[in-house]
Amino acid sequence: MAATIASQSSAALKFDLVARCSTTRARASCLTLPHGPVQLPMFMPVATQASLKGLTPEQLEETGCRLCLNNTYHLGLKPGQEVLAAIGGAHKLQGWQHNILTDSGGFQMVSLLKLANITEEGVRFLSPHDGTPMLLTPEHSISLQNTIGSDIMMQLDDVLVTTSPDAARMREAMLRSVRWLDRCIAAHKNPDRQNLFCIIQGGLDLEMRRECCKEMIARDTPGIAIGGLSGGEAKADYCRVVATCTELLPELKPRYVMGIGYPEDLVVSVALGADMFDCVWPTRTARFGNAVTKHGVLNIKNAKFAVDFGPIEEGCGCICCRKGDGGLGITRAFVHHNTAKETVSAHLLTLHNVWYQLNLMREVRDAIIADQYPAFIRQFFANLYPNKADYPEWALGALRGVGVDLVEDET
Repeated sequence: MAATIASQSSAALKFDLVARCSTTRARASCLTLPHGPVQLPMFMPVATQASLKGLTPEQLEETGCRLCLNNTYHLGLKPGQEVLAAIGGAHKLQGWQHNILTDSGGFQMVSLLKLANITEEGVRFLSPHDGTPMLLTPEHSISLQNTIGSDIMMQLDDVLVTTSPDAARMREAMLRSVRWLDRCIAAHKNPDRQNLFCIIQGGLDLEMRRECCKEMIARDTPGIAIGGLSGGEAKADYCRVVATCTELLPELKPRYVMGIGYPEDLVVSVALGADMFDCVWPTRTARFGNAVTKHGVLNIKNAKFAVDFGPIEEGCGCICCRKGDGGLGITRAFVHHNTAKETVSAHLLTLHNVWYQLNLMREVRDAIIADQYPAFIRQFFANLYPNKADYPEWALGALRGVGVDLVEDET
């Protein structure tokens, strides 16, 4: 167990920094929340409706997950605040003994924009279920999240797609997010057992991001998120925003980059100084018959897997791939056989993909603690791209910025 370098505590959170990479900005830490410790860096599977599609809470727990994400907007619509209050929150609703983070509902401004109208008061939605109107204000978002009982709550922010050319609207959204954070802080009823994180906005404008960082840091929330990314921007622009923000953020607070999930994005973002990530991609892609592996994504629907009796991924420690020790020893042929017929393949691939993502972050953490993260990054990209000429330019550039040259000759 690595020794703690430095720590900081707030009412419902303790952050212990245990290691820093001597080359990059990567860090390893332990985040202690009301429902137990979480090792950082980490990836959060997304259980939008208080369930991870295809997995039982026990199966999710078996992957090593100790913090998953629920969505306030969706839970506010169904089952609704009254039902959540009656059962005593989302932990009891979904039978989950570990930590929960709730997204405030702000992202739905982007994903459901045709149904939303944004003003200083809040966001007026038309329910995607039945078309009924719903007003989501900072106060209502916090009230819902207090009822949900999540360990980490997100402020309601004004989210604009990063590729928007409207600089004035982007600035309005950034400043409004700061004002809405103040309203969220004032409305928060349970600071002794729930942590409210702020969200840095500002699109791809680095000066605007710096200004927002300054304002958000001044509010001294227990953790800080970088929001508004994964909205179609170029990866190089994404990396510039993350690097700009992490350079300014306090060392002894968790840094959460919202909506990020591709393995290479995780590995690079950790090198840039980020700690926490979430994305629906690993679970969604499983439902299309895709397995995430260290050599890339395999489409198990492909006919060549019909007579492939190897595991989904050789050497994988997930319950599907491993043999003995409670493992299922599932073959690619079995998954292929069922992909077009039965839901079992989606379940098995979801188990595998979630385990892969969480294990990747465990390996990342171990490499940081051993101060071998640059070597880990090189091996990771070598596995993913056998030909160095195929390495993505955005990754090469971002990693050079933190002292790692992927294409240099090893000596």
